[in-house]
Amino acid sequence: MRRFLAATLLLSTLLLTSGWTALALWHQLPAGLIEKSFAIAVWLAFSLFTAWRIWYCCSLRSGIIWLTGLILLLVWWQTLTPSLQRDWADEVAETTTITLEGSIARLSHVRNFDWRNETDYTARWESRQYDLNGLRTVDMLLSYWTHPAIAHTLVSFGFDDGRYLTFSVEIRKERHEQFSEIGGFFKQFETSIIAADERDIIRLRTNIRGEDVYLYRIDMPQDAMRQLFLAYAAEANRLASEPRFYHTITANCTTIVYHMVRQIIPGLPLDYRLLLSGYLHEYIYDIGGLDTSLPLEALRSQGHINYRAIEADRDPNFSSAIRHGLTASDHLSATMAPE
Repeated sequence: MRRFLAATLLLSTLLLTSGWTALALWHQLPAGLIEKSFAIAVWLAFSLFTAWRIWYCCSLRSGIIWLTGLILLLVWWQTLTPSLQRDWADEVAETTTITLEGSIARLSHVRNFDWRNETDYTARWESRQYDLNGLRTVDMLLSYWTHPAIAHTLVSFGFDDGRYLTFSVEIRKERHEQFSEIGGFFKQFETSIIAADERDIIRLRTNIRGEDVYLYRIDMPQDAMRQLFLAYAAEANRLASEPRFYHTITANCTTIVYHMVRQIIPGLPLDYRLLLSGYLHEYIYDIGGLDTSLPLEALRSQGHINYRAIEADRDPNFSSAIRHGLTASDHLSATMAPE
């Protein structure tokens, strides 16, 4: 009986880990397509043969040999470390860093690309400064491209001089790579924080990629806005010097923001909508972070900015144009100068 239980445990472990190992080899083995396919085929054949030996022959020795192979693969997996030095795609070639002098935040490498399409653009990285005493608004933007449960989260800070600065937690992909949710589980990408002009990072999603983007005004006191900006600054500086792998669930564009906000608002509840980021607006509404005097659906309808973004396109007042008609931002429009 004890031998049977040991065989069952080994078989369960084998079946659960074989698929993960195959995907790990596919995404990280430094080889070509044919070599990767061969390595995966060999590993799966070895696993199936071991499973057959365990189940029909109760051969624990075969299981031990397979476990030894798995341990060697896990040792190799641990040698994979994030890097700051790769052939990065243009849009993530630089990382934003921020220094503070009193209330003045000085930013290096603020992205302000002029996008004509996804492959035709003028790359611009700028140095900018913002007075945090003039911080007036925080907006959350959710950008949808496939499933309604999945969205990319951006946070935009508005200042009393009419300028907006958007922070986005991005995968730092290499020049030959494309985003992959599965790859995000297997150390395929590093993480970066990009600070960008709204005409770049929002227009890219609405006008160039055709994603559905919704803007929500976050109800925060000015001190909390400042703390959130500083949290982004600290995280951006950290990632610029200490690379970290992106993870589709545990270290993505929403969970990293949640961990920053939790430092400002202790006790912020965990919720499944932090993982299913397409429903993040519902979570923020439920905890009182949005204008609860209006139904959530009304906020969502008002906040769908695609039509206004396409109309504004290259307008220098793009940020004001996409906020036209938003109830929560009307009170600010009269006090903010054009960009």
